[in-house]
Amino acid sequence: MDISIVIPLYNEEESIPELHAWIDRVMKENGFTYEVIFVNDGSTDSSWQIIKQLSEKENNVRGIKFRRNYGKSPALFCGFKEAQGNVVITMDADLQDSPDEIPELYRMITEDGYDLVSGYKQKRYDPLSKTLPTKLFNATARKVSGINNLHDFNCGLKAYRKDVVKNIEVYGEMHRYIPYLAKNAGFNKIGEKVVHHQARKYGTSKFMGLNRFVNGYLDLLTLWFLSTFGKKPMHVFGFMGSIVFFIGFIAVIAIGVNKVIDLSNGIYHNLITDSPWFYIALTTMMIGTQLFLAGFIGDLVSRSSSQRNDYQIEETI
Repeated sequence: MDISIVIPLYNEEESIPELHAWIDRVMKENGFTYEVIFVNDGSTDSSWQIIKQLSEKENNVRGIKFRRNYGKSPALFCGFKEAQGNVVITMDADLQDSPDEIPELYRMITEDGYDLVSGYKQKRYDPLSKTLPTKLFNATARKVSGINNLHDFNCGLKAYRKDVVKNIEVYGEMHRYIPYLAKNAGFNKIGEKVVHHQARKYGTSKFMGLNRFVNGYLDLLTLWFLSTFGKKPMHVFGFMGSIVFFIGFIAVIAIGVNKVIDLSNGIYHNLITDSPWFYIALTTMMIGTQLFLAGFIGDLVSRSSSQRNDYQIEETI
């Protein structure tokens, strides 16, 4: 099979038939063998009924239905798991991503040899309250990830070599950083294509608000730490703990030296607790020990959660 198209969605009943018809036209014009995997992320409208109707008419339509709303990353994870095509395309269901971009994205993967190609919505039809934070977010993501040729990390329209989606783990809200996840997995040939961004035709955006940007930066910090120290937390916590503990040890020596000097001068009434070094030593040695233990425990539990991607799927077609 040439292409798998993974489409996560939440309450997009108006868009699904039009999007499928558009995809089907593009695929047939280019002679692609393909499948469309709709991942219904706990929609409360009739989205799932429409997907079921399409699957009954079309052999290349598949569906995954979550019992409740988990988010875009879990939807992509489950869609990637089911994808069978040599090239996997992801796109949003709101008709803002154009299926007409698929043939060129496919060519860039199969002929130009890219592992991943990310869309770049150079001209956006989003409000200023969304575009300005997005620019700041992408600038930070480029700096942290080292993928300097990408302008739009969060664009839903992307193309992947099949090996990429089978070797990355998309969880939490890490869909924003799939290029970074791919890079950490050893897929370094990451490209970008300017894509057409259309104004939303039906409904309203499901990803508005300040929380998405705050969470985005927190996720980026988490991913940076995991990619840098995820398999060796003892290296960072143990190092910091050792440094802080060493400061406390120096403070203990200073206390001892001061006491010896006092005794040699016949001063017996000065207490150790009167010295600021006592509190420095007490605090730093406790913090140092805690940091060291945090690194040790982190090593034991690092990336060992068996429940990370345990999502309750109600039905698969």
